[in-house]
Amino acid sequence: MARVTIYHNPRCAKSRATLALIRKKGIEPEVVEYLETPLDVLSLRKVVNTLGIPVAAIVRTKEYKELNLPQTSDESTMLELICKHPQIMQRPIVVNGKNACIGRPPENVLDII
Repeated sequence: MARVTIYHNPRCAKSRATLALIRKKGIEPEVVEYLETPLDVLSLRKVVNTLGIPVAAIVRTKEYKELNLPQTSDESTMLELICKHPQIMQRPIVVNGKNACIGRPPENVLDII
């Protein structure tokens, strides 16, 4: 079985609930507190590719606007912005081998664990 990784923000209720749900299923995931340890562009691109969604789909629009970040449709630029400002990334993101999902709602992870 692949190692389950959760990109986690402990201050986020959905992220905490998702982590608890994974542990309730008897899985101890690798917990990456992405605000403390931001992903690099290559790692983030791999996560987005595993999710199978556009980069823009993992952006928290409220935080993006609050930071007055430039509007862009260029995925490479967007990846760089997320790496520089990890607070704009949706949370939590759970990866299990070749499968990944955003844990909003937390029950989404049941499909991949």
